[in-house]
Amino acid sequence: MAAIPTTDGHHAAPNVLVTIWQNLRCSPSGSIGLLIVAAHLILAVISPWIVPHDPTAFDSQAILQAPSATYLFGTDHLGRDVFSRTLMGGQIALMVTMISIVISVAWGGLLGILLGLMGGWLDEAIMRLVDAIRAIPEMLFLLLIAGIVGTENGILILALGFLYGVEVIRIARSATLSVVAQDFVLAARARGESRRTIVLRELLPNVFDVLLVEGALRWSYMLLVFSALSFLGFGVTPPTPDWGVMIAQNRTTFGIAPWATFFPSCD
Repeated sequence: MAAIPTTDGHHAAPNVLVTIWQNLRCSPSGSIGLLIVAAHLILAVISPWIVPHDPTAFDSQAILQAPSATYLFGTDHLGRDVFSRTLMGGQIALMVTMISIVISVAWGGLLGILLGLMGGWLDEAIMRLVDAIRAIPEMLFLLLIAGIVGTENGILILALGFLYGVEVIRIARSATLSVVAQDFVLAARARGESRRTIVLRELLPNVFDVLLVEGALRWSYMLLVFSALSFLGFGVTPPTPDWGVMIAQNRTTFGIAPWATFFPSCD
C-alpha cells in the first residue's frame, strides 16, 4: 500500500481505515465477508435472549424430531433443540478466537514490524525460528499443548494466540520491508527518532490494513481449528453447546437425523 502522508509528514491510521472502508464498499466479496462476520458476532451476543428452548435441556419425548414449528432445526439424540444449541454454540468459539486473534495480531504484528525495521542477524535468527515453528502441523501442536497443559479456555487462547502470531510475524515483516525503504522512514531515521517512534508513527499505520486482512483470515482458520479441537474432545466439553461438540455427538445418527449435524456444520 502506498504511504499516506499527513501535513506534518506522518501517516495517520484513520486515513488507512478510511481507505480500507472504501475498498470494502467497492468489493462485493469483502462486503459479504464483513456482513457474515458481523452477523455471527451479533448472534453470539444476543443468542441468550432469543433462543426458544434451553440448549442443555433433555426431552425424552422429543428425541430425533424433524424440523418443525416447535423445533426449527429439529432435535438431537437426547431431545435437545438443535436451533437453540446452534445459536448458543458459537459463543465460546467466537470469544476464544476473538481474544486469540487480537493477541496474535498484536504481538506478531509488532514483532514483525520491528524485525523488518532492524534487519541484521537478529532478524535472520528469529525468522529461522519462525520457519521451524511453522513446519509443525498446527493441529499436532495444539493437541500436544492440550494434552500436557489442559484444555481450559485461557490455555487455548494463549496457545492459539502464539501459534497464529508466528504466522503474522512473517506477513508483518514482509509488509514492513516494502515501506521501510521509503523516504519518510529514511527522513525519520535521519532526524534521530527512536525505533519506537518510527514503528508507531511511520510503519504501523502503513501496514495496518495488511494486519487487519491477515487477522480476518487467521480468525476464520482459528474458528475451524477450535471447532476441530472440540470435535476431538479437547475444546469445549459437553453439555455446553458448541458446533464441534454437536457434530461429534450427532455424527452417528446422521443417516436418520441429518439436521442435527447439518445445521451446526453450516456455521
